[in-house]
Amino acid sequence: MDFSEKGVYCLVFENRDCVIEVGKKGTFSFSEGFHIYTGSALGPGGMKRVKRHIDLSSKKDKNPRWHVDYLHLNSSFRLAWAVCAGTSSRLECELSRRLGGNSVQGFGCTDCTCRSHLFYRKENPLSEIKEVFETLGLRAVVLEC
Repeated sequence: MDFSEKGVYCLVFENRDCVIEVGKKGTFSFSEGFHIYTGSALGPGGMKRVKRHIDLSSKKDKNPRWHVDYLHLNSSFRLAWAVCAGTSSRLECELSRRLGGNSVQGFGCTDCTCRSHLFYRKENPLSEIKEVFETLGLRAVVLEC
């Protein structure tokens, strides 16, 4: 994976039941299972953003900057995979729409009109995510974290 490339990604967390305070967004309750966060890496750093997420999950050495950072920093959440694909198209919201389903309203989508960019699954969603990337014409690269 070329981390300087622009793209889109999903972070897949496995988690226990928990309640987390997410900055100014307030308190959220999370059911045990998997949570999928969709994001874009279209800025000048490209997919280095994904590397930042992976590093934050393992080192827990930075203050939260984005909503998803609160998941990285909470001991009830474990980043299991990052699914990435290179693209210069803004596909983050389309990826979110196609994943759909049970979501955490208002999470990770302050710069768009989506209902959410964080989705819940009871079972491992990795094959579902890869299929969604494929339907968008993207070649998914799975990074085990």
